[in-house]
Amino acid sequence: MGGVWVWLLAIAPLVVHAFPRWDTRTIDVTGKFWHVTDLHVDFSYRLTEDHTKVCLTSKGENASNPGVFGDFLCDSPYQLILSAFQHINKSEQKANFMIWTGDSMPHLPVNDLSTKMVIDMIGNMTTTIRTLLPDLLVYPAFGNHDYWPQDQFPVAGSEVYTAAAEFWKPWLNDDALYTLRKGGYYSQIYRSSPSAQPLRIISLNTNLYYGPNKVTINMTDPAGQFEWLEDTLYASRQHKEKVYIIAHVPIGFLPYFAFTSAIQKPFNERLVTIFRNYSDVLAGQFYGHIHRDSIMVLLNEKENPVGSVFIAPSVTPIRPYEESGNNPGFRIYHYDSNTYNLLDLWHYYLNLTDANLKEEAIWKLEYIMTEIYKIKDLQPDSMEDLVKRFAKPDSLEFKTYYKNHVVQYELEDCVGRCKVLQVCSVQYLDSDSYFKCAQENL
Repeated sequence: MGGVWVWLLAIAPLVVHAFPRWDTRTIDVTGKFWHVTDLHVDFSYRLTEDHTKVCLTSKGENASNPGVFGDFLCDSPYQLILSAFQHINKSEQKANFMIWTGDSMPHLPVNDLSTKMVIDMIGNMTTTIRTLLPDLLVYPAFGNHDYWPQDQFPVAGSEVYTAAAEFWKPWLNDDALYTLRKGGYYSQIYRSSPSAQPLRIISLNTNLYYGPNKVTINMTDPAGQFEWLEDTLYASRQHKEKVYIIAHVPIGFLPYFAFTSAIQKPFNERLVTIFRNYSDVLAGQFYGHIHRDSIMVLLNEKENPVGSVFIAPSVTPIRPYEESGNNPGFRIYHYDSNTYNLLDLWHYYLNLTDANLKEEAIWKLEYIMTEIYKIKDLQPDSMEDLVKRFAKPDSLEFKTYYKNHVVQYELEDCVGRCKVLQVCSVQYLDSDSYFKCAQENL
């Protein structure tokens, strides 16, 4: 295992690039940014006749159909990660920046990992991205596995926060690095052009609010992030900025477990309230964590749509739940360079079975969101119209959505209880409205 680890770390030397405060390449009124999440590199992955020993993350189970690019019982082999970033590098879609919403470490027991391994892996993935995408500005966020012990993110500095700040110096300014070292969160201004309205990227450490985080139980404002968030959003409103929220663990309720939020419920309620109060400033929210392609619509107290929320599926194909895995995926968003309103989403995926059979990673366009769902754009009104169509009996849009939800992994149709949980979770992010929806329909 150690030899593999050293090999992964020795990809290429880093080259420091100075990024402009605005992107002088932007000519078209449409800007673009990539979103990758949940890489989960399994540094032990190797092809062997004994399928119980292909990867540590299978935890002794037989890998189902292992190949060069992975297996549905394993986290990502490094070759899969390389293929994803190589595709982005060669893509004809030239992005202005990328968001990277965390989770580099594999799904392994706490005793098999360490703080040093976490720091080494974050450094390795940073090096990989900067080597393959040297001219691309990246906004990272921590995932719940980007710490040791996993999930137990602290409220006042750590070795991991400090190390990540050093790795991410080429991408972030001094103010962002200061709060990153302090609490694992930050904000930074991006401008698509000198005359454009400023966009503020707010990278939240929602791992502080994650259900399994025992460190923050009974706290009201871990690491002072709520106060900082409200102050930052207030200042953004005063300065006429637009804001993208990026984070790992999403708000709202999980689409596959009844009455369950990933974030502790009091923290979820507070975030939903904050986002409602500043919906005039927010232009989009982007998360990872659940390994599923999902959408949500933020409604205000009058149940009017005021926010669009997107959860990107993982690059790792591992099966996190008993019923299914997912094919690897990532996406690119199109936005209005003047207003930062979201216009479209192009999602790419790798058919893992075919890639292993051919020993070639052919990443394909899975869908263009406005085309496949026949919506005008990704604004809250359009998203709410789509979600209402999901709820109809025998909805073709919902059947398409569920196939995309698992990135074309073969599954039975989602009906009955399965559909109720999906539809309630995409429409209702606060406890009262979600519980009402679920209880009335289950």
